[in-house]
Amino acid sequence: MSELPDYALVNRETWTKANAEYTDANAERAWSRDITWGMWSVPEEDVHALPDVADKDVIELGCGTAYFSAYLARLGARVVGVDVTPAQLETARRMQKRFGLEFPLIEANAEDVPLPDESFDLVHSEYGASIWCDPYKWIPEASRLLRPGGHLVFLRNSTLAVLCATVEGPPSETLQRPQLGLHKLEWSEPDPEIEFQLGHGDWIRLLRANGFEIEDLIELFAPEGAVDHGYYASNAEWAKKWPSEEIWRVRLQTR
Repeated sequence: MSELPDYALVNRETWTKANAEYTDANAERAWSRDITWGMWSVPEEDVHALPDVADKDVIELGCGTAYFSAYLARLGARVVGVDVTPAQLETARRMQKRFGLEFPLIEANAEDVPLPDESFDLVHSEYGASIWCDPYKWIPEASRLLRPGGHLVFLRNSTLAVLCATVEGPPSETLQRPQLGLHKLEWSEPDPEIEFQLGHGDWIRLLRANGFEIEDLIELFAPEGAVDHGYYASNAEWAKKWPSEEIWRVRLQTR
């Protein structure tokens, strides 16, 4: 694996701790459910974010414990998971044995994946590379990995939620930071972590510059009856009024 940037080292340490405190214990439950999106577990059948994956080559950038890759493997995809955190990949391998579902898992930075050009029909990220990697590096990498006509689908915090996020994490009903210059955010609570966020205009320009045509932008709201997440910072009442998350679906144009 190539040398990691400083922010990847910080985030790997944080996710090693998170795996010990939360994700490992919840991995079996995550692997057992149907496809859902985000902290509010919005069913894929309600949003239709994914293209047909049967008999397609798929790579997940920032797969964590690889539950989302497992969903797609069950649908007939040939899946590869990539993540920078060994502890999470170890949990993923344990789940593979538990569920009898094998697919390659690669320890690597999603900004620099050791696989050939044009190897995949779908690149996807659910809170993996989509926020923990620099978009000016991982979006070109996603474009490189995709075959012409292939899709990129990724879930991130909504721009509005990022602009309203407090130091503690949950969004407030007032803006907390400017959108101008939005890119790299460094948090200290509850643990040090570095994420990357852009405004919608910057996302559109970046995606188009790397050959993508935007097919959909799906804004996710908390459903009625939703409550705050037990581990990750959230505000269910806020998210019933404003989108807390969003899914981008884009297609790589023919070169």
